[in-house]
Amino acid sequence: MARILHDGRTYRPYEYDSEEEFEKAVVDHSREIFGPDSVYFDIKKRLENENVLTIPDGYLLDFSFQHSPRLYIIENELVEHDPFRHIGQQLLKFATAYEESRHKLKQALSDEIQADSEKRAFIEERAAEADIRNVDVLLDEVIYGSQAAAIVVIDEITSDLENVLGQLTMGTDVVQLKTYVREDDIIHHVRPFQQDVRSAADDEESIDPEELDTVVVPARREGFEETFLGEDCWYKIGMASSMVEQVKYIAAYRTAPVSAITHYAEVASIEKYQDTGKYILHFKEPAEEIDRIPLPDAHEGIAPQGRQYTTFERLLEAETLEEVFP
Repeated sequence: MARILHDGRTYRPYEYDSEEEFEKAVVDHSREIFGPDSVYFDIKKRLENENVLTIPDGYLLDFSFQHSPRLYIIENELVEHDPFRHIGQQLLKFATAYEESRHKLKQALSDEIQADSEKRAFIEERAAEADIRNVDVLLDEVIYGSQAAAIVVIDEITSDLENVLGQLTMGTDVVQLKTYVREDDIIHHVRPFQQDVRSAADDEESIDPEELDTVVVPARREGFEETFLGEDCWYKIGMASSMVEQVKYIAAYRTAPVSAITHYAEVASIEKYQDTGKYILHFKEPAEEIDRIPLPDAHEGIAPQGRQYTTFERLLEAETLEEVFP
């Protein structure tokens, strides 16, 4: 089993005794897992009192997109559970219960907000920043104004899990929370939810995440020629569900020896790619060649290793890669 080094000490993988223990770790570290622009609601007991038959592990109110806050169903799972019979079926039940129990959900969230002054102050501030009149209107917008979406937090992402999520029509994101231990010292490793969105918007120019409309993908020569140019598409892209409706353009960063962005295409549609949990982007027209946007000579190490987001305007104005990304 893989081990990690932290502060010069070796940690081994930690095995949770139960899903309840794993869920407690998620609740305790919710800000680190879901980001500083979010509020986690652990309201199963409140919903049980409302006689809601199918109740998820929690809900997340996310303000990563300032003017478009989103509410997510949270399912905390251990990889040992059957993703087909357990996770997939659970998410379908949750989605159905969400549609049928919106009023009870709103009341439970409202009660939780009113009972927690810290939560209330944070949410009221974010609602004001989003030009939303009050918390009641905010809850109406996130509960009644959008379809159910989910986040699965799991200790290990597997191909079976991706296969199940690829078959669901609801927007679903996955966060992997891995835990390690040395004697009595426990540490966690996680890539926070929406981290790539926040990273793209976190610079001195303060780009609003809602302005991000372009995804840049690294492409090797064979894939670039055969797929990006030859098939007018790009597939098996892992994207946050929140970005699916926002992305309007795709640009190709061609790996060494080219080491530059050379082409872009306008996106016609984005669909789930087979049963992978990832996406395929279809182009409206064949990719268009642009003036090379190379790596700056002094920063050879900033080449994109995975997808990154930017704005189309920023892409067209850039002369080097460091001007494309924050």
